[in-house]
Amino acid sequence: MERQAGRIILLWGWRRALVAFLAGALAVLAQAPYDFFAVCFVSFPLLVWLLDGATGEASDGFLRRLRPAFATGWWFGFGYFLAGLWWVGSALLVEADSFAWALPFAVVGIPLALAFFYGFAAVVARLLWSNDIGRITALAFGFALAEWLRGFLFTGFPWNAVGYAAMPVPLLMQSVSVTGMVGMNALAVFVFALPALLAARKHLRLGAALLVVLVAAHAGFGYIRLAAPEKPAARSLDVRIVQPAVDLTEKWDASVRDRIFATMMGLSAKAPEPGHDRPQLILWPETSVPFLFTERPDALPAIGEMLGDGQMLVAGVVREEGGSATGSRYYYNSVVAIDERGEIVDAVDKVHLVPFGEYLPFADLLGRFGLEQLVAGPMTFAAGNERHPIALPGGIRALPFICYEVIFPDLVAVDATAAELIVNVTNDAWFGDTPGPYQHFRQAQIRAVENGVPLLRAANNGISAVVDPRGRIVDALAIDARGAIDVRVPISNQAIVSSGQRRINGMLIMFLLAVAACILNVRQRLRAN
Repeated sequence: MERQAGRIILLWGWRRALVAFLAGALAVLAQAPYDFFAVCFVSFPLLVWLLDGATGEASDGFLRRLRPAFATGWWFGFGYFLAGLWWVGSALLVEADSFAWALPFAVVGIPLALAFFYGFAAVVARLLWSNDIGRITALAFGFALAEWLRGFLFTGFPWNAVGYAAMPVPLLMQSVSVTGMVGMNALAVFVFALPALLAARKHLRLGAALLVVLVAAHAGFGYIRLAAPEKPAARSLDVRIVQPAVDLTEKWDASVRDRIFATMMGLSAKAPEPGHDRPQLILWPETSVPFLFTERPDALPAIGEMLGDGQMLVAGVVREEGGSATGSRYYYNSVVAIDERGEIVDAVDKVHLVPFGEYLPFADLLGRFGLEQLVAGPMTFAAGNERHPIALPGGIRALPFICYEVIFPDLVAVDATAAELIVNVTNDAWFGDTPGPYQHFRQAQIRAVENGVPLLRAANNGISAVVDPRGRIVDALAIDARGAIDVRVPISNQAIVSSGQRRINGMLIMFLLAVAACILNVRQRLRAN
């Protein structure tokens, strides 16, 4: 092992870049749908050894000395994000005549930009680098800090954070309910990188002990939590989730809108599945209504006739405000609640929009170059001002999140006093049967575990599902399946700590790693002097 590590440490130039790129790409196999987390015990030790050799000349300036570390982390990140996000290009092929030109910019450009976060992580780690276990601690802190920043800088895009690699199944998901994603990212990198100690032997026993203790605690806590009796549910909700599997090439085609709407209505009105009561709530996916209600005044009365007494439809729609009378028109990607009278009783607009997908950043400037939004539909969306719970039948409160809003842990911080379940509507049909929808679903699944509440998820073309507060899938519809599932959802809050305390816990883990890395770095410098 020492010989192999030595060879990796001494790599330079394109060979170093290639190994870093391949190590990052390999780590993606730990994410959904592959869930082969063991590869991270190879990828991260490789990164540690590469950073061992990422040193500049003593005569170089401060920034030049950090350049090899940044380049190593950047190539690792480029491999990771290119292998993990290549499927984004599928959305541009739905209307290939218009957007195929942008394919290389999406498939390569997004990983190129996101790789800067991992380059930054490597620089932070290298600044606190020391021998043996100290460098493992420094790397864990660097990645935790980078992943935290990735969650909000430049509107944020925390997709496939490294912590998800440590949570492939519900047994291994439970720890996040205490540590949050910040703590999970830090601990995951720390554990994955520990095998790098095999090369030098020093601190090997300590590293092995920490590896065993942390993995045992992670799995043991999950076992105890899953085996513990659930709190009795005071109430329940009978839910039907509709997955229409609409072809996106027809989504906004005026000639087939009636057929799409009839499909949605038919799936919603069918008799309950054997053993299930009539649904109190029917859930439709994101932008599932293929027209504006203002253009089709007959649609709401038809929905009212379809719904029975006490039933409610929650549907993803495009909502319009303004018009010819005001001289300005605004469109919102929204969720609306419709009662049995065919009246919209509540609406929540999407707050966190997708750049270039739902709106064009710096529209005036980029518009001069002929650029436009790429994939969301025939209109540009405006962002909503706030999110609030929707009151469902029985007084149950649901907090709705549209599409990729659900990947933001701090955004999906459900206060038990404000909401009792999470609703996520999405349209992952843009990405076909690629890893994208599976990765999206996994992140939504983790939000249920974090907050200790059930998740109802309706997708146009998969993955629609009901997830319990401990991350277990109660029922689901696969990609490309058209149909509906009926589920009785017990309403109970099983959160261990509040969202605020979870955030504090994660930050505390990151802070302790930083302190440990600083102490070991200073101690090594004092010994050297």
